[in-house]
Amino acid sequence: MTEFEKVDIEKTEELSRLASAIVREHYDPILGTEQNDYMIEKFQSPDAIRDQIRSGYRYYFIVKDGERAGFFGYYPRDGKTYLSKLYVEKSYRGRHLASDSMDFISRQTIEEGMNRIFLNVNRYNYGSIAAYEKLGFRKIAIEDNPIGHGYYMNDYVMEKEI
Repeated sequence: MTEFEKVDIEKTEELSRLASAIVREHYDPILGTEQNDYMIEKFQSPDAIRDQIRSGYRYYFIVKDGERAGFFGYYPRDGKTYLSKLYVEKSYRGRHLASDSMDFISRQTIEEGMNRIFLNVNRYNYGSIAAYEKLGFRKIAIEDNPIGHGYYMNDYVMEKEI
């Protein structure tokens, strides 16, 4: 059974370590080490995560068989739920943790009176795009968002109605 452990300010160091390891393994081949290091510091550092939690992000560890197998973060934005992050460690992929997580996020979305979840995904992250499509998301836009130091996030915006 998949469980979800809420992340509070006291657990941001642990989340940052897990996030950095997963993101480095997954995105270094897509973005290159230099850009990925910059993005990890900007979005996955303990200070960044604490700031995100203070601004309304809800973070959860994904727990499988007593082990932290990944995490996700989301928050309400524009009358929908914005799924900012959903990462599963490589050894746990293919075990339905993403779909279990989406079920949890969907329930939270409905409880908050919303009926859509949207996200950004790197356009070259083919495996994740396919996974999101399998979970019922569809591409609705293309974005190129500057993030500093001359780097851009080249994304699809995907959305799912629940």
